[in-house]
Amino acid sequence: MRSILASLVFLSALTACAGKADLVTPPPSLIPYQTITPAETASILPVLTSIVLPTSTTFTYTVMAGDTLIAIAGRFGITLEALLAANPGIQPSALLVGTSLVIPTGSSNPAEPTPTPAPLRIQQARCWSQTDGGLWCFALVQNEFAQAVENLSAQFTLLDPYGQEIATQAAFAMLNTLPSGLSMPLAVHFPAPMPVDPSVRVQVLTAIRLLPADARYLPVTTDNTLLRIDPSGRTAQVTGRVLLAGQGAASNTWVLAVAYDGTGNVVGLRRWESQSPLSADSPLFFDFSVYSLGPGITKVDFLVEARP
Repeated sequence: MRSILASLVFLSALTACAGKADLVTPPPSLIPYQTITPAETASILPVLTSIVLPTSTTFTYTVMAGDTLIAIAGRFGITLEALLAANPGIQPSALLVGTSLVIPTGSSNPAEPTPTPAPLRIQQARCWSQTDGGLWCFALVQNEFAQAVENLSAQFTLLDPYGQEIATQAAFAMLNTLPSGLSMPLAVHFPAPMPVDPSVRVQVLTAIRLLPADARYLPVTTDNTLLRIDPSGRTAQVTGRVLLAGQGAASNTWVLAVAYDGTGNVVGLRRWESQSPLSADSPLFFDFSVYSLGPGITKVDFLVEARP
């Protein structure tokens, strides 16, 4: 029950300073409660056994509530025609939750090729079990290009010991861009019931290189960051400020805090957002908490993004 608390608190929204923190949508069936007793460390699943970079093969996507075919096509960077061609018999006006769709990674129309994702390196992929039988999985993606990339997404697939697919789900980055030389985790939740020892396969779906000095994003940094970890290691309070370099002003600013354990595994992440004006003469201050879904937190890294 205490591990459930860690997951729930990790998923709760927290308003701080001029912004708010956003998380991945929590599992709907859990009931929160409060305690000051440190929770036990969640059990760790076996380390990643297979990482797959983009290929011309297909994968599947499970339709969720609110999905439309055109939205799914846009999400994966393909045309609606290509999606329909890969799924004969699917009725766009009668799309059912739970339907498994084949997502083509190559274009069915040579005149309209689908952009190939930039081949980013996946540094680690790991899942943390929950006491209710669900899983939280993280994949840490590194940008080794000289340019920033945007629209980062990946497909997580869980496999049983015989290599059979158990579940698959797409994950999307919590920031629009990943700067050159930095790493950012993608997170996905697999609801219970899940086996305790699946292997995980990760495939980059989308990653587009940005042109230098893209006017949609402003140069920003963080400084004066302070990390306070509670004795259990389950919670870390982070504070600091965001600075804008150069002229102009930002109307939307995001700070992503990524928590790591003592061996360098991602154990949690949280995004803080502000719509207060940011300029070179007026920095923004942030103050929020990030929580672990696995072992205790030993460090927190920050990624920041701002748009006019």
